Amino acid sequence: MDMRTNLATQTYATARNAAAPQPGTGQNQENGFIAAAEDFASVLATGEETARAAMMGGADPHALVQALAASETAVETVVTVRDKVVEAYQEILRMPV
Repeated sequence: MDMRTNLATQTYATARNAAAPQPGTGQNQENGFIAAAEDFASVLATGEETARAAMMGGADPHALVQALAASETAVETVVTVRDKVVEAYQEILRMPV
């Protein structure tokens, strides 16, 4: 038997096992995305509640500014992530088959 073929087979088997997904990893990532989306929605909801309260005269102007700044930061973060996802998708489409 040729030693190079045996070595190549062993190397391939090792690399395939190393690249296999770890059990339970996908579930944690999925929960992380869900938690991030829920946090984003709660930040926006808090900003809206504070804005309503400020319009009715029941909120401190400083609280309104803080809520609007948090909402702006959350929206900018989501837009940046969206742009990176679209950029990665377009890069995949450009790959030769």
